Amino acid sequence: MGLINMMTRMLDPKKQLEAIKRRAFNIISEAELLKKLEKGVPLRVKAGFDPTAPDLHLGHTVLIRELKVFQDLGHQVLLLIGDFTGMIGDPSGKSETRKPLTREEVDRNAKAYTAQVFKMLDEKKTEVVFNSTWTERLTTEDLIRLASRYTVARMLERDDFHKRYKEGRPIAIHEFLYPLIQGYDSVVLKADVELGGTDQLFNLLVGRELQRDMGQEPQVVITMPLLEGLDGVQKMSKSYGNYIGIAEPPGEIYGKVMSISDKLMIRYYELIGNAPKETIDEVKSGCIHPKAAKEALAFEIVERFWDAGLAEKAAEDFKSLFSNKEMPSEIEELCIPAEGERMRLPKVIVMAGLAKSTSEAMRLISQGGVRLDGRKVTDSKAEVPTNKNALIQVGKRFFKKVVFS
Repeated sequence: MGLINMMTRMLDPKKQLEAIKRRAFNIISEAELLKKLEKGVPLRVKAGFDPTAPDLHLGHTVLIRELKVFQDLGHQVLLLIGDFTGMIGDPSGKSETRKPLTREEVDRNAKAYTAQVFKMLDEKKTEVVFNSTWTERLTTEDLIRLASRYTVARMLERDDFHKRYKEGRPIAIHEFLYPLIQGYDSVVLKADVELGGTDQLFNLLVGRELQRDMGQEPQVVITMPLLEGLDGVQKMSKSYGNYIGIAEPPGEIYGKVMSISDKLMIRYYELIGNAPKETIDEVKSGCIHPKAAKEALAFEIVERFWDAGLAEKAAEDFKSLFSNKEMPSEIEELCIPAEGERMRLPKVIVMAGLAKSTSEAMRLISQGGVRLDGRKVTDSKAEVPTNKNALIQVGKRFFKKVVFS
């Protein structure tokens, strides 16, 4: 499509801004973004993903949905795969140095990422770029010149670096390079806008400053809220074991969504659901029963990443397990003292009397014989949030409702 035709199809700049603002946490700055939109030229909108794991989860989709908003408004989406920065490891929000990935791990994960992203984005309208394309060409002199643009004092202004420094925990020199290289990506791509989670703000602003230093119009920075995981406390992350992977089997996704608290369900409706504001308001007010609202959300999410038929089957299977008397009508409740915000699932199983030892509990989990709140758990290192009750099933016949005190 020609640029003139694209320009004529784009919405009024103020209406575009309202659509962009709907789910965004912060925009630096709205005035600059409106000015860019008023030019009537498709913006170059960048978002980077380091392929540090093979699967994306629902937390990632908050940002991907915002990319889709820009894409639907006629702008150019630049999906940056950080195959180079992924080998450094983003230090954002980390309390210790991340273990760098190998080239083989990064390449394998990157391939899986792109396949999953296009379940939401239009592949034909998305430009996929790999930052190794230009970063691997940087000479030692180039890196030294790039590093000279920021001081150690500025780097230590970052909350995570500052905290680690004060607590005497190590900060590797290569971690200081990460935000600089991410910022340099924006220079190379001539990004008009960059998206990231709220924990990425420092990195995003580095890109903005480097562009200004190098004679480019600085990018607008848009931060997106971080989606809480199944525990409702920490951000969704595979590291915390509280995630819902978009490539997981339909039944797993459905069961995990059904296990979240009613309060967290509203958060999911707001950040990753497609329901209109009127429906969300009805869910908040209780006009729609929480169980029905959760079922609708679980169905929608499974349908989005699989299809309607598999979503229907997942709903039927869940209902069969929990509604058709395949689960006892009365389940014994057991009070267990909470040991922190999270407890290891094997330990909880033993304390609930569902296994004789931790090793037995771990074996049952690894063999697929344990369900937590209706979803199968196969990770023997899984943890249970203690801010809500937990329904634990071992085998087909043994159930306990654990109440943490």
